[in-house]
Amino acid sequence: MTGKAGRSSGLLGSLRQFASTTIEIVHTRIELLATELDEERQRIAKALWLAAIGAFCLALGVLLAILFLVVLFWDTHRLLVLGMLAGGFLATGIAAMLAFRSRLAERTRLFSQTLEELRRDHDQLNP
Repeated sequence: MTGKAGRSSGLLGSLRQFASTTIEIVHTRIELLATELDEERQRIAKALWLAAIGAFCLALGVLLAILFLVVLFWDTHRLLVLGMLAGGFLATGIAAMLAFRSRLAERTRLFSQTLEELRRDHDQLNP
């Protein structure tokens, strides 16, 4: 009888160990996922903050440059200067929007490290 009890205890112990290992693996993967989410959130927040500061400073600089050029050519070619500046800014704006759209299309894959770890786990469990 002790042999049967030892075997079922061994089987039960083995199942408990398997469940414990599985829970540890899932816990580690969830922590990795949470870390990746936090890093991505921080990266996006920093990028947006820098973009807002940059856009404000550039807009202010552009307005002052336009004002300077219009005042400089007020008596001779003010309409020509305004037209050239408007065309230049429209072309630059269109180019920037196209670059922005292309940049969004080449973004990194979210949760790539978590997916890679899960793939490795799967490969180790299914040789």
